Amino acid sequence: MEIFTDTLTGLLDTSGLMAMTWQNAVMILLSFVLFYLAIVKQYEPLLMLPIAFGMLLTNLPLTGLYHPELWDPATNPYFAPEYLDSGYVDGSMNTIFMSVFTQHTSLDYGRVLHDGGLLDMLYLGVKLQIYPPLIFLGIGAMTDFGPLIANPKSFLLGAAAQGGIFFTFIGACLLNVTGIADFTLKEAASIAIIGGADGPTAIYLTSKLAPQLLGSIAVAAYSYMALVPVIQPPIMRLLTTKNERAVRMGQLREVSKLEKVVFPIAVTVIVSLIVPSAAPLVGILMFGNLMKESGVCDRLVKTATNELMNIITIFLGITVGATAVAENFLSWKTIFIIVLGLVAFCIGTACGVLLGKLMYLISGKKINPLIGSAGVSAVPMAARVSQKEGQKTDPSNFLLMHAMGPNVAGVIGSAVAAGVLLSILG
Repeated sequence: MEIFTDTLTGLLDTSGLMAMTWQNAVMILLSFVLFYLAIVKQYEPLLMLPIAFGMLLTNLPLTGLYHPELWDPATNPYFAPEYLDSGYVDGSMNTIFMSVFTQHTSLDYGRVLHDGGLLDMLYLGVKLQIYPPLIFLGIGAMTDFGPLIANPKSFLLGAAAQGGIFFTFIGACLLNVTGIADFTLKEAASIAIIGGADGPTAIYLTSKLAPQLLGSIAVAAYSYMALVPVIQPPIMRLLTTKNERAVRMGQLREVSKLEKVVFPIAVTVIVSLIVPSAAPLVGILMFGNLMKESGVCDRLVKTATNELMNIITIFLGITVGATAVAENFLSWKTIFIIVLGLVAFCIGTACGVLLGKLMYLISGKKINPLIGSAGVSAVPMAARVSQKEGQKTDPSNFLLMHAMGPNVAGVIGSAVAAGVLLSILG
């Protein structure tokens, strides 16, 4: 009987129940909220569900699936003072060693492979910026840039909608200067990118600049993407008149196959030369689109849009969710991230609509300003919102194809914006 009692006591002492903290319990409850949003409300379920489950797994004590300390440069043994003074690196080489080593890596990936758990291994795909570009490969293979090619002015609307990113970046910096919030420039940029309404781009930039905020930013970004039909309409109605919303736009011209094949090549060359840091996202996006439009890579297109896309979505979601550990997520910064992310998204929508109003006046009232709101990168939800708002004023008005131009331009625009921020701060 004593042996049985000791065994039960030993099991209890080594169980996760004894290591559970109130912070873990709160994070687990938050994961349940995300489950509800994904399953019942169907808010971006393909990524929200894996993110929620990753959050659940990482906050269950003693599971050993994810170790945040392995991803903290401060815990890297090669930076320890005793290592630098141990004889492995002599004093005359300390400065050179630190300069060169920190430029190439601030993490001990060998330690991750040796001591890491399952989610640590999968997180390498995020940390090494592999998953987001592969997601863009699938997006490119599914995207029709025809409406954008037929109406190049849509590029302007897609660019204007990125205003939410840069205005929010400046606002976050001002909050830091005034002492209201404590953000580094890299954290401010990572928060601001939420305004692009592009989940993979937000993950890509944040994993490079502020990985400690990755879980919070990913949850905020995908939540606001799912809430496009709720957030955008009030802003669109506030900034436009009934007459503006009722404008009917002429039918788009037919785009030739040659134009569709040349477009991804031209965009890749131009963007990569101007903003090289955006090449991993824009280049892979355009590669996927070129495979689609060429008509000679059907098998590759099917793989990119189905099997590969699905696998990467699972890996990306569950590992991003795993970064939402209690010590990082349960902080005032998370509240600021949620608020500033919403502000960025609203400003981006407003910037697109306001430029649409300007183009409405310049064009002689031939452009419906509602399509400007589709300049954010939530494809195709933002374009559908433009269509629905237009039909509320005139049920026979069809704006969807016109709105798809700014919408797909927003995908390129958000990736370029991330590249600009990365060039400045990376």
